[in-house]
Amino acid sequence: MLSVLNLVYQIHPDPNEDTEWNDVLRNFGILPPKEEVKDEIEEMVLRLQKEAEVKPYERMNLEQLKEAEDDFDEEDMKAVEMYRKQRMKELKSLQKRQKYGELREIAGEQYVKEVTNAPKDVWVVIHLYQSSIPMCSLINTHLSLLAKKFPETKFVKAVAKSCIENYHDRCLPTLFVYENGQIKGKFLGITECGGTKLTAEELEWKLAEVGALKTDLEENPKKGIVDMMTSSIRNASIHD
Repeated sequence: MLSVLNLVYQIHPDPNEDTEWNDVLRNFGILPPKEEVKDEIEEMVLRLQKEAEVKPYERMNLEQLKEAEDDFDEEDMKAVEMYRKQRMKELKSLQKRQKYGELREIAGEQYVKEVTNAPKDVWVVIHLYQSSIPMCSLINTHLSLLAKKFPETKFVKAVAKSCIENYHDRCLPTLFVYENGQIKGKFLGITECGGTKLTAEELEWKLAEVGALKTDLEENPKKGIVDMMTSSIRNASIHD
């Protein structure tokens, strides 16, 4: 019987046809079991799910990665090592960006070290002030807030006459902006610094304009006031 079936199979050799005859041949072991054909869409979905799967190590910090090393197979360990290097790089970058974060007081003799010779590519904002001048106190308050908001920028303050002997009070407050030892911006006196009603956002915008920080403000906070004043002047000219 089997020899006859074998002979027929050789005459009709397509094992992939879905026929009753092929089922008979499979029952006698002449044809291999029918393979399950997976739906292409199902396969694609499964593959995408696997690719989207978050590996356990992607949720771990560096200390947790070290503790869990024995739980990973060889393939995972290669990925873990790459992931660890990436996390280290990100951590160093974060530490560099968050190096400062506060408004620090410096003495005159520290000016060159702390400001002029600050690390490469670090922006430095220094406020020369006199505590008896209200506008200086206002700016120190705003700079303290900005120092927390932009920890990658170095913010310092110093009593004006400890840095520059006989510095005129009429030039206070004074703001200097440095990068790589060069002055990139300066604001001398109450008017240039923004006036007695200066807000933290307005000061942020001023410092962003000279490059000291990267603001998320989309336009000058004082723009509305300037537009209003311009409009008033224009209207007054028309009526005259």
